[in-house]
Order: sequence, then structure tokens, then C-alpha cells
Amino acid sequence: MLPTYGELLDATPPLLMNATSPDPGATKVRYEYVSMVTPRSTFEIDVATRAKTQLRVQPVPGYDPANYVSEYLHARASDGTQVPVSVVYRKDTKRDGSAPLLVYGYGSYGISSEPGFDANRQSLLDRGWVYATAHVRGGQEMGRGWYEDGKLMHKRNTFTDFIAVTEYLVANKVGAADQVYALGGSAGGLLMGAVVNLRPDLFKAVVSQVPFVDVMSTMLDASLPLTVQEYLEWGNPNEEKSYRYMRTYSPYDNLKKGAYPAILVETSLNDSQVMYWEPAKYVAKLRTLKTDSNVLLLKTIMEAGHGGASGRYDALKELAFTYSFVLDQAGLAKRD
Repeated sequence: MLPTYGELLDATPPLLMNATSPDPGATKVRYEYVSMVTPRSTFEIDVATRAKTQLRVQPVPGYDPANYVSEYLHARASDGTQVPVSVVYRKDTKRDGSAPLLVYGYGSYGISSEPGFDANRQSLLDRGWVYATAHVRGGQEMGRGWYEDGKLMHKRNTFTDFIAVTEYLVANKVGAADQVYALGGSAGGLLMGAVVNLRPDLFKAVVSQVPFVDVMSTMLDASLPLTVQEYLEWGNPNEEKSYRYMRTYSPYDNLKKGAYPAILVETSLNDSQVMYWEPAKYVAKLRTLKTDSNVLLLKTIMEAGHGGASGRYDALKELAFTYSFVLDQAGLAKRD
């Protein structure tokens, strides 16, 4: 059933809309509707009659949205802030604390992690996984203040929010306590490195993609093309107060001897934003400190840049490798 006009106005996440028109006299407006269970759909509405026409639906062969459920939840952060989290899973997945749980996070630059649809994600959901997007501070899902509370001298909120979301999901049996996985890339890779240092016991495996993990070395090197402008996001480490604060969360600088979860670090040789040597030196140092027998992998994609492979099929192969890693850690790699 198509959403009513009122539902579109009153909808809570997950819902994306786009209702722009260059013609001020237009009598029809097009908008898009998408959720974690609904492929992107384009509609046209007649403003006068409110008659709606569905123009296009993203084709997903064999997909039936009736088989899936999405939820919009809130976890209480350490400072009392309610942190949103979007969750999706198959209807037949048990909510008894036994399902593998993959938590994604980013939380930087005011970029919102929208609760959209991902056809590739179905390969996990159809294997009984629960997928969650943590809308941590540093993004802008809850407005400008949400971003301001997750940058500069408030950056640690991003990391503690992610931990709070993960703990909430486990406590409420959305996922299994011993089957928690985390995924993030770029600044989200910084997030992964930080939460692994803070709570290595919380995760069974972590995937860190093109991760910004050597914060201090990079931010102290003004010869790199992006460093100086990044002061607006992280702070200027040439100022003592900023240096000391950044030093408390820089993943590379806070590695210590102890047990860590299984970790896959993926980087690209031609990355102009996070140089390949950052994750390489991070993995090298971690190898000397980890006391566990969990796998620690470094994969360097020789042809790619910061966004991974540009070719459609190459990108799918990369994603398949990433999913294979977490499936293997969950003991599900061989399941059809």
C-alpha cells in the first residue's frame, strides 16, 4: 500500500524524501521512499488531487519485503543521551539473543548514516543475521548539535555512543553476546580502532576499512594535502590541549598488550585520503602486542583508492571477501 500524504509528513526514520522541482508552477511532485526493508521507490503525487503514481521500484530479483522487519530503537549513552539505532532482520530470525549481530558506524564530518536499503545485505539477513546502523554523534542525523557533540573536544562521544548501542542490542537480545561484529570505514575505521581499544571484549570480530588509525602522525604532518583542513574536525595537535585529547583516542597510539577480537583491516594502495601505511603500521604494531590467537588480516587492494574498487563487479568481489570474513568467524561461511 502506498503511504498517504499525511504519513509522508509525519513519518519517522527510516524514510528518505526528495521533493524538489525547478518549476514553481508544477502541479505534480516526485518523491522517493526507501527504508531498510523497502527498495528505493519513486512516486509522483498530484498536489491538487493527491493522486499518487508509482513510477519505479529498484529491481531486486527474488526479494519480498514482507519477509523482513526494521526497527528504530534508542540506546542510552554513558552521559544519558538517547542514541538512535536502526535495525533490520528477517521475520523468522529469533529475537532470543542467539542471532549474529553486525553493527555499522561512522559518525564524523556531519555525515548522516541513513537507514536505507542495501540489496547486498540480504545475503547476511537470509543467513539469520541482524544488521544495525548506530547513528552515533559526529553524524548529523539528529541535527547540527548532534554533529557538534561528536567532533573536536567531544570526539570520544562517537566511540562511547557506539559501545552503548552495541551493549543495548546485546542486553535486549537483539543479537548474541558472543556473536557481535563491527564494521566501519575511513573515519568509521577510526571508530573501529577506538572501540576495539576501549572494549576489545565486546566484539568477536571487527572489519576496519581504509581506517584513519594513526591520527597523531597524520595530523602532525602538515605536508599531507588534507591535514590542515582536518583541524576543523579533529583539532590542531600543535596546540597542547588538542594534542592531549586526540592522543587519548588515536587507535595506533593506544594499542596495548592484551587480547583483541579477530580483525580484518582493508586498505588501498592508491588511497589519497588515508595513506596505505597507516593501516599497515597499525597492523604491524598490533601483531607485536596481541596475546590472543584470533586472526589479524591486512588486505591491500593494489588497484583501488579510498572508495575501493571502481568497477561494479570488482566492488562486489571486495564486499564478498568482507562478508566471507565475518561469516567465517561466525562459523557460517559454508552455509548455503
